[in-house]
Formats: sequence, C-alpha cells, structure tokens
Amino acid sequence: MSTEVLVLGIGNILWADEGFGVRCVEELDRRYAMAPGVEVLDGGTQGLYLVHRIRDAKRLVVFDAIDYGVEPGTLKLVRDDEVPKFHGVRKMSLHQTGFQDVLSAADLLGGGPSSVLLIGVQAGLLDDYGGSLTEPVRAQVGPALRVALDQLAAWGFPAVERAEPKPSLMEGGLDWRSYEAGRPSAEEACRVGDARFLPVQG
Repeated sequence: MSTEVLVLGIGNILWADEGFGVRCVEELDRRYAMAPGVEVLDGGTQGLYLVHRIRDAKRLVVFDAIDYGVEPGTLKLVRDDEVPKFHGVRKMSLHQTGFQDVLSAADLLGGGPSSVLLIGVQAGLLDDYGGSLTEPVRAQVGPALRVALDQLAAWGFPAVERAEPKPSLMEGGLDWRSYEAGRPSAEEACRVGDARFLPVQG
C-alpha cells in the first residue's frame, strides 16, 4: 500500500548533532497534525530496513545531519536527483547504511518516490556519546520544520498546528525533554560516553 508522503527523520540521538533528523520529526509530530496520506516516521539508524517504506512512498521529505564542509548549523536543501550526490555524516559504525544506499536499493526494487526533499543541517559535533544537539544545530530545528511544512502545503498536504502538543513519538525516556533532563552535567559526564548508556567499569 503506497504512502502519499513519507516524512522521515534519520540519525542517532546518542551522538550529539547526529540526532538532528530524529529530533525534527519528533517535534513535527508533536506540534502538527498531518493531512491524510502523510506519515511521519522516526527512521533512526534502521538503514536498509527502511527500503520498503521508501519504495512505497510517492513523495519523501527527509531530515538529516550531513557534511557539506561548511559552517556548523548551516541549513541546506537538496531535491530530487541531486540527493544521491550528497553524503551523510560519516558512519558511526560499519553497520550503519547510508541513506543514499537505501534510495538506491528502493530504486533497484522497482519503486521509490517521484519527489524528494532532503532538509540537511551541517553537523558540528558528533563524537559526544550521550550528547545533545549543539546550539547552532538546535537553532535550525524550527527553520527546518517550516521548510517541511511549506513543502507539504505546496504538494497539497497542509499540516495543522495542534491546539495542544501531543506526547512524543519517542519512548523510554528518549524524548527530547526527558533525554535533556536526564543528562549529567559536563563535570559529571563520563568523557568516554554517557554513563546512563555506557557505565564506566571501576
């Protein structure tokens, strides 16, 4: 069954600016009700597991942290055939399939969206396990959402701002607010990682 529009956030919230895409879809879903036919999805680091979702989408909006080699926090839009020419931030593990690989796989399977908008932000900090978005990247979440909302409206799928924000689609304390509230201070943080996820062995 095809989806008219898939709005996808990809990345890893445990690695600082790498979480930009996921935090964008979290905020979008929390604050706006989508038009019928629009699905908002936290793609996280699912990689090739997203192939069938992308293959079945007629249009695709993607939020991601990317590396253009420009000033951290710079927002850049890439459309349609230009998308595969840009590469995401370096892989945090050998298992993490790049988004370009996923698009290629969807194409090989005989599908994929006819229109793609990649809303990318230049990452500044990645090597901070358990870290938050840096300020320049955090400041682009709102502008990135506005770009997505404008594109959805242009495609004929306008979103409506919710009277009251809904609960986050993230669970288990990984929603943005709980995650931030649970972060240790810089003085308390384990410099090889966030002790909530990677305890130091004494």
